[in-house]
Amino acid sequence: MFGKRSFAEGGQAPPPAAADGAEIATRPQRQEPPAASPSSPAESAAAVADPAAKRATNETVHRKVHAGLASDRGPITEVVREQSDYYHATKTQIYSALLNTIDLAQLAQLDHKQAGEEIRDIVAELVAIKNVSMSGTEQDHLVQDIINDVLGYGPLEPLLARDDIADIMVNGAHRVFIEVQGKVQLTNVRFRDNQQLMNICQRIVSQVGRRVDESSPICDARLPDGSRVNVIAPPLSLDGPTLTIRKFRKDKLTMKDLTNWASISPEGAKVLGVIGASRCNVLISGGTGSGKTTLLNCMTAYIDPTERVVTCEDAAELQLQQPHVVRLETRPPNLEGQGAITMRDLVKNCLRMRPERIIVGEVRGPEAFDLLQAMNTGHDGSMGTLHANSPREAVSRLESMITMGGYGLPSKTIREMVVGSIDVIVQAARLRDGSRRITHITEVLGLEGEVIITQDLFVYEITGEDAAGKIVGRHRSTGIARPRFWDRARYYGLERELAEALDAAE
Repeated sequence: MFGKRSFAEGGQAPPPAAADGAEIATRPQRQEPPAASPSSPAESAAAVADPAAKRATNETVHRKVHAGLASDRGPITEVVREQSDYYHATKTQIYSALLNTIDLAQLAQLDHKQAGEEIRDIVAELVAIKNVSMSGTEQDHLVQDIINDVLGYGPLEPLLARDDIADIMVNGAHRVFIEVQGKVQLTNVRFRDNQQLMNICQRIVSQVGRRVDESSPICDARLPDGSRVNVIAPPLSLDGPTLTIRKFRKDKLTMKDLTNWASISPEGAKVLGVIGASRCNVLISGGTGSGKTTLLNCMTAYIDPTERVVTCEDAAELQLQQPHVVRLETRPPNLEGQGAITMRDLVKNCLRMRPERIIVGEVRGPEAFDLLQAMNTGHDGSMGTLHANSPREAVSRLESMITMGGYGLPSKTIREMVVGSIDVIVQAARLRDGSRRITHITEVLGLEGEVIITQDLFVYEITGEDAAGKIVGRHRSTGIARPRFWDRARYYGLERELAEALDAAE
């Protein structure tokens, strides 16, 4: 048992959660008479100290759940909220007692498993001492939530553990949304208050040497598994801290996975493999959440293991499998506004690191000029992503970003740079049913006058939708038998694979 702790870490106490309210509420009904349940957090807190009130509250909750399951969704939603208030009050009392019992300095010296066991033992003792009436299932939920609060990310832990969630969006302490299969859903997960949410945000960003507060209210960071994190805090966020997490799957996706999900046809996947292996310069464009980074990760699987690859990112999230990879990450300014390292600084510096390929996580500013320069100076096979809704718009955005750098170059010169640097543009899109598709594989051919000429190798055609509202379509080859990068594929001994893929697509 730990001794009395000093509360020097007071600002770092993570928030309590109510993520398990629905599971607690759906236990079998007991055979005791129902009574009125507490209608406010204050009444719920009072019920914690009174076991009889606790049992009466559970009876009402279980009765309402039983009725709600037979009707519509409304009663169930109401019950989940009501049970969450009670569960929250119970947990707050036990959590406060735990903080006054343990010494966090001693707890920090233990590994995660040992610390969890100590917390579990102490919580069991506190529940017995305070005479709180709890079932074994409820107590297990309570213990796990408190362990998450002390050692992890609090209410976010159950969501981070689910591999089917693509995004977690926290809009203040009491509204948490998730994206599952392309659809956004409201959850019953909530934080105690905005201060607790802010503490979790600070814990996340501090792990990568960054900070978020009133003087620096916007921050990009990442979780240990590479998941992208964005935090925007008050006063810029009016309803409390806003936390957005773009989750990474634990198992890394491959091009075969994209084929199985019909994101790309087998023939199109073969062509993308040839493009990646033959060191074409590739630009992956798409809207937010369209799968650009996932596709970039899949295409990097075709890089030869002997090549030296340098990646430049705002938040390191690429998961390359090659043994010779150098990962670079931008840095925000310090409190005095000094010491910022921009994406352009990284791209310029990596040219001195003898890279064979340069991969830019996202091109969004003047670094586009330096990336095009790198593609033209012996770094074939470089890749990058940018936001655009079509291959033609991607080319226009490249021109705009180079102009943002203030170089004062004529538009024709900029377009000549684009044509001489970019070989292929791959367009990704998220459709209205939430599915993600690769809609275009497009070559950049050259200039006619001052117009950049492109040609599509593969396009995705929507043919309708099924009874469930899912979009039905197919990937179609445009019939181009010899793309512009044919000679490059032949140089690397891949012309046979390319010819077979194009023939099969027709």
